[in-house]
Amino acid sequence: MSKISIILPNLKFGGAEKLHLNLAKSWSEKGFDVEFILMQRTGEYLHLVPKEIKVISFEVLRLNKIIFPLIKYLKKSNPDYILAAMWPLTSYSIISWLLSGRIGKIFVSDHVLLSISAIYEIKVPLFYLKTLIRFTYKFSTGVIAVSNGVRKDLINIGNLDHDKVRVIHNPAAIGINVKPVSKNTQIELWGGDYTYKILTVARLKEEKDHETLIYAFSLLPSSLNVKLIILGDGHLKGYLEDLIKKINLQDKIELVGFVEDPYPWYCSADLFVLSSKWEGFGNVIVEAMECGTTVVSTDCPSGPREILCEGKYGRLVPVGDRNLLSFAMYESLKNPCNSELLKSRARDFSISAISKKYLDYFDS
Repeated sequence: MSKISIILPNLKFGGAEKLHLNLAKSWSEKGFDVEFILMQRTGEYLHLVPKEIKVISFEVLRLNKIIFPLIKYLKKSNPDYILAAMWPLTSYSIISWLLSGRIGKIFVSDHVLLSISAIYEIKVPLFYLKTLIRFTYKFSTGVIAVSNGVRKDLINIGNLDHDKVRVIHNPAAIGINVKPVSKNTQIELWGGDYTYKILTVARLKEEKDHETLIYAFSLLPSSLNVKLIILGDGHLKGYLEDLIKKINLQDKIELVGFVEDPYPWYCSADLFVLSSKWEGFGNVIVEAMECGTTVVSTDCPSGPREILCEGKYGRLVPVGDRNLLSFAMYESLKNPCNSELLKSRARDFSISAISKKYLDYFDS
C-alpha cells in the first residue's frame, strides 16, 4: 500500500485546505495510506478528517521551526509521495525532504498568484519570494499549479522549466446529489420569502472585494424582491457590517458567517457571485455550478475565465466595476443559464477525475 503525506499549515476554512481534504478522502477510499502533516492542529475542517487518515502536528508557529521535526518525521514515516502546499511551506518542505535523504517523491502545489499574494497577503519582498522558489522548487519531483494563470506566474517567478509545472485544476465538485429545497426551508435559510436570492461564499478579506459586491447589489432596481447572503468569516466583518448599515440594506444583505455545509444555500440560490480582485482558481464557482446555479464572476486573474470557458458558462465582468457587476447580476437573474449545462461543466472538476490526475502525475 503506497503512502501519501500531505503537508499543510493547518486545516482552517479555505479553498486549498478543502481540496486537500477531498483528495485525502478519495485516495484513502482507493486504498492508499494517507496522512496529514500540519504545523498546527487547528481549523474548521479538522473534525471532517476520516478516522482512518492520520493527523500529525508539530505545533509550531514559525515556518523555520518545521524543518528539523519534518526531517525526523519523514525518516520515521517513510512516505512514497509527499504533497506540500502553500508557499513558503512548500519551500521549507523541500529543504526538509532534501536533508532527510530524499525519501519518496515530493510534489509541491500552489493555489494563489504568488506575485500578487506576496505584496498584499504574505507581505514578503518579491526578491525573497523569487530567491527561495528558485533555490528550492528545482529540486522537487514536480510542481502543481491549480490554473494556467498560477502556472504562468510560477514559471516567471521561479524561472522554472515549463515542463516542470503541471496544471491540475481543483477537485471542487464533490458529487453532491442536488435535491430541490422546499419553500419552507428556503424561507428559513434566507430569512424570508424572496423572489430572487443571491449568494457569495468567501473569506471576508480584501482580495474577495465584498465591498464592490455590496455596492453593486445596492444598484439593483428597488422593485426587485431580492436578498444577498454572504457566507464566510474574516477580519473585514466589522467593516462590511458598517458598510451595510451605511447604505441602509440591513434587511437585504446578511453576513451569515462560516457554515460547514453551504450546499443548501447553493441549491436554493438563483445566482452565485464571485467579486474577487484575484484568485488562484475559484472553487466556489464550481460548487455553485454543480448545484446548477447561475454564476457571475469578475474576470480576475486567474481561474474564473478558465472555469467559465471565456464566459460560455457564466458572465465575466471587470474587477472592481460595481456598475457592470450590478448589470450582469440583473441580466443573469432575468436570464439564468441552463442548470444541466452548468452541472455538466462542473463534472470536469470532480474529485474522482482530479484525484486520478494527481496519482497519474505522482507515478509519471
